[in-house]
Amino acid sequence: MDSNPTPATPSKGMLWTGRIMSTLPVLMLLFSAAMKFSGSPDLAKGFEHLGWKIQLAPSLGVLELVCTVLYAVPRTSVLGAILLTAYLGGATATHVRVGDPFVSTIIVGVVLWGGLFLRNPRLRALLPLAR
Repeated sequence: MDSNPTPATPSKGMLWTGRIMSTLPVLMLLFSAAMKFSGSPDLAKGFEHLGWKIQLAPSLGVLELVCTVLYAVPRTSVLGAILLTAYLGGATATHVRVGDPFVSTIIVGVVLWGGLFLRNPRLRALLPLAR
């Protein structure tokens, strides 16, 4: 067991790879949240197809926005990742229920956690993949 309580800082390459990986899902989720406020006919059709009431769109948009902002802020990024995992799990379940492709929501979650893993030394210390 390592007696050093301070996790090692990531290399520049690892840090930037993690930042880029984290930016991709953040941009996608911010766009998704913004669309929930658009009130477009396509949004209404999509919600109807998924079995959701269109009146829930703004609430889901706020939820998605808050979770994404929590993830984007380094101090609250782990909490944001946990909340976004739950949000994406609900999205995955919804798509499975209606028979739609659902791999994209899983990929977003994997990239989200992968980026956080690369840029957060405390998370790497908590979840050591290799020694």
